[in-house]
Amino acid sequence: MANSYILYGWQGSGSQVVQVALEEIGVPYERVWVAREPQDLARFRELNPTGRVPALRLPDGGIVFESAAILIHLAAAHPAARLAPPPGTSGHARFLQWMVYLSANVYESVLRIYYADRYSSRGSADAEAIGAQATADYHGHLDLIGGALDPYVLGADYSIADAYLHMLAGWCPGELARLHGRLPRLAAQAALLAARPAFLKVAADHAA
Repeated sequence: MANSYILYGWQGSGSQVVQVALEEIGVPYERVWVAREPQDLARFRELNPTGRVPALRLPDGGIVFESAAILIHLAAAHPAARLAPPPGTSGHARFLQWMVYLSANVYESVLRIYYADRYSSRGSADAEAIGAQATADYHGHLDLIGGALDPYVLGADYSIADAYLHMLAGWCPGELARLHGRLPRLAAQAALLAARPAFLKVAADHAA
């Protein structure tokens, strides 16, 4: 697709939130599932040296990786979609604050939960302790941002930070209903987002 975005991802991965952003913007894009065979991953590393998804090919041919960076770029490149407050405003400063917080803290703790053996030179020998600490950290991070929702991350107005939080909360260990029971504002936000067409489209795409 000429002059369009190409999103590289896996089902159920961080590419979900980038796809939500593209749907919210309403811009043409192609979604490519990256195969996991060694030769396919080697080809993907030619686009993204980290070998991780998501990665986004921009209309000018450039490649961007890291989900938070992609989202911040898309919000700035398509201001009419109102995925973030205008740059230079205090609202935008708060948007950047929460985007970095979600990436550096919540996303990071999710990785330690599900890939605990990667965080010790002893591998699986320390995985249980690392996973337990990561789970505690994850819930602590969600307590902070979840308790501040009113009803969205930035207050009355939806932003792509809400989609980012929603995805990360959906990766919680254990039952999501229990998390929502503990954080009713997070549950209320999830209900609002579930009614948005972009979320319905992407949820169906990743469940297929």
